[in-house]
Amino acid sequence: MAQNDNKKRVVVIGAGAAGMSCASTLANHPNKFDITLIDSAPQTGGQATTIPLDAAKHGGATWLNDGVQGGSPIFRHTFHFFEKYGYEPHPVQLQVSFGKGRDSFFTNVFPSPLVDTYSAEISKLGRVLRWIKRLMPILGLMPIKTMLRLFRFSTDFGLKMVLPLIALFLGTGNQTPNVACVLLERLFDDPQMRLWEYDEDMLMQNRPQMYTFPNLGEFYHDWKGDLVAKGVRVLLETEADVLDRKNKQVKLRLRSVKDGQQERPNEAGKGTVEDFDELILCCPADEALSMLGAHATWRERYVLNGVKFFNDLTITHTDSEYFNSLFETRYKEELCGKGSSETRQEQIAFAQQMPPRCRTDGWEGFAPMYFTHSFDSDPDKIEMGFDCTHYQHQFREAIGEDALPPEPERHVYQTIFLNEDHKHLWTWEGIDKDKIIGEKWWHQFGHRWQHYLRVVPGMMFINGKNNTLYAGAWTMVNMHEIACISGMAAAYRLGAVYEPFDDFAEDVFSKYLLVSHGVRYKRRT
Repeated sequence: MAQNDNKKRVVVIGAGAAGMSCASTLANHPNKFDITLIDSAPQTGGQATTIPLDAAKHGGATWLNDGVQGGSPIFRHTFHFFEKYGYEPHPVQLQVSFGKGRDSFFTNVFPSPLVDTYSAEISKLGRVLRWIKRLMPILGLMPIKTMLRLFRFSTDFGLKMVLPLIALFLGTGNQTPNVACVLLERLFDDPQMRLWEYDEDMLMQNRPQMYTFPNLGEFYHDWKGDLVAKGVRVLLETEADVLDRKNKQVKLRLRSVKDGQQERPNEAGKGTVEDFDELILCCPADEALSMLGAHATWRERYVLNGVKFFNDLTITHTDSEYFNSLFETRYKEELCGKGSSETRQEQIAFAQQMPPRCRTDGWEGFAPMYFTHSFDSDPDKIEMGFDCTHYQHQFREAIGEDALPPEPERHVYQTIFLNEDHKHLWTWEGIDKDKIIGEKWWHQFGHRWQHYLRVVPGMMFINGKNNTLYAGAWTMVNMHEIACISGMAAAYRLGAVYEPFDDFAEDVFSKYLLVSHGVRYKRRT
């Protein structure tokens, strides 16, 4: 590719949501930047992957998003990128099912005996959330487990209601007791981060509107094609090592990784060495630190080492018998609480629709989509599940409006096994191996309270130093939206323009930029 000496040579490592949004923002300035985008995977998208399905076996759907599946209305930047390439998210009224059995089950669809048992503590949590907001510097960084003890919540309320809720929706998994209270407060109260409103009766809002994502494999393929057309050099199945970061330049060794054959960096003649003006690391913090090696500064080592990662396993399958043994998947009279108000009576009547009927935005009747259950031997550890047939829109489109759901054995399920250090608890051996569609390991970071004491406030002290910037959901909270914003913020730091399209989105971007980069966003007049 012909080089323009006036252009800044930028290399972006990682082609997930952060790297793609970063490269895309830089590519809007072809006269200012020469961009190279690198990823070790054979495709773009990072954890946003899609697998093919046999429509005849799986209710008419031909694909499944098996990593990132959806988000809330606050995902404005994500939706904006979808729209740019002719894709759209699809609304869905979210139904969840927590716990197994009358004494442990609750849902956001109808009242349960558990909700009745802890009604006073649900109300009390609403008051505590307000105190966390008022005393954010103190209470905000406190681990949830400490907050629950400090305000004298019962152990069972924390284990059966609070921890599963946070674990499921923020992807904090079995580290949830160590999560900072700021995330609990933001989940319910922050207009720019909340996934739903706090409900003083059932804790979680009744069937909030969320969105399922389009075919992410196709979307990221089209996004990559547009970047290439704009002159971005995309190198997939390629790894990089930092050789030097002196004299305002970054020297990298690039090496190919194809068909399982990896070129060893110390082997003579293997790989190529290239110089860049700026390095943007849009990969997990531990990978970034490994890439920097001995060239990492003490500040970078301090901040990046503060991000704790865990290896989780997702098994996609059609074993309805196994899935039903773990989770409450159907309405049962014994799971229903008191119809003590008109609202509750309406909720119960809705849930009693048997069998559920398909709607474009969900289901008429109890058809849960997200699930958790805890282990009797270790109740602060959970397993998670998804009924993808109930959740993802392509299944509903395949069967049509007002139709009945497919037979349980034609549903596509996912069971999420958290933290391989707890593998002795996993129930994965109960899945019929003949009904497994696929298995994937994920490298997920934990939102421990130390993350918000050390990593998030520390980012501004390493971003932009030594010609290096960082982006990724791990810089703040595990959301596709944050990943997109972080990539755009890194591009902004290099002089790319943030194109405002929505007041809400612009405000969120400006706050992220201030927190993670210590830079005030300059609004265009």
